[in-house]
Amino acid sequence: MIEAPMSWKRGGCHCGTVAFEVLAPDEIEPQECTCSICRMSGYLHLMVEKERFHLLTGEDKLITYIFNTGTAQHQFCSVCGVKCFYVPRSKPDGYSVNVRCLEEGAVHVTRISVFDGKHWEEAVAALQSQDQA
Repeated sequence: MIEAPMSWKRGGCHCGTVAFEVLAPDEIEPQECTCSICRMSGYLHLMVEKERFHLLTGEDKLITYIFNTGTAQHQFCSVCGVKCFYVPRSKPDGYSVNVRCLEEGAVHVTRISVFDGKHWEEAVAALQSQDQA
Protein backbone atom coordinates (compact mmCIF):
# COMPACT_ATOMS: atom_id res chain seq x y z
CA MET A 1 0.00 0.00 0.00
CA ILE A 2 1.43 3.37 -1.05
CA GLU A 3 0.99 6.20 1.45
CA ALA A 4 -0.05 9.57 0.10
CA PRO A 5 2.53 12.32 0.53
CA MET A 6 1.79 14.54 3.50
CA SER A 7 2.53 18.12 4.43
CA TRP A 8 1.77 20.41 7.36
CA LYS A 9 -1.53 22.28 7.10
CA ARG A 10 -2.55 25.18 9.34
CA GLY A 11 -5.90 25.78 10.94
CA GLY A 12 -7.58 27.56 13.79
CA CYS A 13 -10.71 28.92 15.37
CA HIS A 14 -12.93 31.72 14.07
CA CYS A 15 -11.34 34.53 16.11
CA GLY A 16 -7.74 33.35 15.57
CA THR A 17 -6.95 32.77 19.24
CA VAL A 18 -6.43 29.02 18.72
CA ALA A 19 -4.04 28.03 15.95
CA PHE A 20 -2.67 24.59 15.10
CA GLU A 21 -0.94 22.62 12.39
CA VAL A 22 -1.57 19.06 11.31
CA LEU A 23 0.41 16.70 9.11
CA ALA A 24 -2.08 15.42 6.53
CA PRO A 25 -2.33 14.31 2.92
CA ASP A 26 -3.44 16.85 0.30
CA GLU A 27 -6.45 14.65 -0.53
CA ILE A 28 -8.52 13.31 2.36
CA GLU A 29 -11.73 11.40 3.06
CA PRO A 30 -13.00 12.82 6.35
CA GLN A 31 -15.86 11.39 8.40
CA GLU A 32 -19.14 12.99 9.29
CA CYS A 33 -20.37 11.56 12.60
CA THR A 34 -24.07 11.33 13.48
CA CYS A 35 -23.65 11.60 17.27
CA SER A 36 -25.47 14.47 18.94
CA ILE A 37 -22.51 16.82 19.44
CA CYS A 38 -20.98 16.31 15.98
CA ARG A 39 -24.34 16.57 14.23
CA MET A 40 -25.26 19.76 16.06
CA SER A 41 -21.89 21.43 15.49
CA GLY A 42 -21.32 20.26 11.89
CA TYR A 43 -17.95 18.73 12.81
CA LEU A 44 -16.02 17.00 10.00
CA HIS A 45 -13.38 14.55 11.33
CA LEU A 46 -9.79 14.03 10.25
CA MET A 47 -8.24 11.52 12.67
CA VAL A 48 -4.50 11.84 13.28
CA GLU A 49 -1.84 10.46 15.58
CA LYS A 50 -0.69 12.71 18.41
CA GLU A 51 2.69 13.39 16.76
CA ARG A 52 0.95 14.71 13.61
CA PHE A 53 -0.71 17.56 15.54
CA HIS A 54 0.83 20.70 17.04
CA LEU A 55 -1.09 23.33 18.95
CA LEU A 56 0.59 26.65 18.11
CA THR A 57 -1.39 29.21 20.11
CA GLY A 58 -4.36 29.44 22.44
CA GLU A 59 -3.74 26.60 24.89
CA ASP A 60 -4.66 28.92 27.77
CA LYS A 61 -7.96 29.81 26.03
CA LEU A 62 -9.25 26.26 25.54
CA ILE A 63 -12.22 25.01 27.56
CA THR A 64 -12.85 21.26 27.82
CA TYR A 65 -16.32 19.73 27.73
CA ILE A 66 -16.76 16.10 28.81
CA PHE A 67 -19.94 13.99 28.74
CA ASN A 68 -21.18 10.40 28.52
CA THR A 69 -18.21 8.04 29.15
CA GLY A 70 -15.82 10.93 29.89
CA THR A 71 -13.24 9.61 27.43
CA ALA A 72 -13.55 12.27 24.73
CA GLN A 73 -12.05 15.65 25.60
CA HIS A 74 -14.03 18.22 23.56
CA GLN A 75 -11.98 21.42 23.49
CA PHE A 76 -13.46 24.78 22.52
CA CYS A 77 -12.01 28.25 22.13
CA SER A 78 -13.30 30.22 25.12
CA VAL A 79 -13.38 33.40 23.02
CA CYS A 80 -15.38 32.38 19.91
CA GLY A 81 -16.69 28.91 20.91
CA VAL A 82 -15.33 26.98 17.90
CA LYS A 83 -14.16 23.37 18.35
CA CYS A 84 -11.12 23.00 16.04
CA PHE A 85 -9.90 19.68 17.43
CA TYR A 86 -10.43 17.28 20.31
CA VAL A 87 -9.29 13.98 21.79
CA PRO A 88 -11.91 11.50 20.53
CA ARG A 89 -13.33 8.50 22.33
CA SER A 90 -12.38 6.29 19.40
CA LYS A 91 -8.73 7.48 19.41
CA PRO A 92 -7.82 8.70 22.91
CA ASP A 93 -4.12 8.58 21.99
CA GLY A 94 -4.59 10.97 19.05
CA TYR A 95 -6.72 13.84 17.80
CA SER A 96 -9.68 14.53 15.60
CA VAL A 97 -9.19 17.74 13.66
CA ASN A 98 -12.19 19.62 12.33
CA VAL A 99 -11.55 19.81 8.56
CA ARG A 100 -13.77 22.90 8.44
CA CYS A 101 -11.19 24.70 10.63
CA LEU A 102 -8.28 24.14 8.24
CA GLU A 103 -7.17 27.06 6.08
CA GLU A 104 -9.23 27.26 2.91
CA GLY A 105 -7.69 25.13 0.16
CA ALA A 106 -5.34 23.27 2.54
CA VAL A 107 -6.86 19.91 1.61
CA HIS A 108 -9.03 18.50 -1.13
CA VAL A 109 -11.96 16.46 0.21
CA THR A 110 -12.46 13.54 -2.16
CA ARG A 111 -15.45 12.04 -0.36
CA ILE A 112 -17.14 12.32 3.03
CA SER A 113 -17.94 9.04 4.74
CA VAL A 114 -20.59 8.79 7.44
CA PHE A 115 -19.97 7.19 10.83
CA ASP A 116 -23.03 6.13 12.87
CA GLY A 117 -22.01 7.88 16.08
CA LYS A 118 -25.61 7.93 17.24
CA HIS A 119 -25.17 4.18 17.79
CA TRP A 120 -21.47 4.38 18.72
CA GLU A 121 -20.94 0.99 20.39
CA GLU A 122 -22.61 -0.95 17.58
CA ALA A 123 -20.78 1.02 14.87
CA VAL A 124 -17.38 0.47 16.46
CA ALA A 125 -18.11 -3.25 16.92
CA ALA A 126 -19.06 -3.51 13.25
CA LEU A 127 -15.84 -1.78 12.19
CA GLN A 128 -13.77 -4.07 14.39
CA SER A 129 -15.40 -7.17 12.91
CA GLN A 130 -14.67 -5.85 9.39
CA ASP A 131 -11.00 -5.32 10.34
CA GLN A 132 -10.75 -8.91 11.60
CA ALA A 133 -12.31 -10.39 8.47
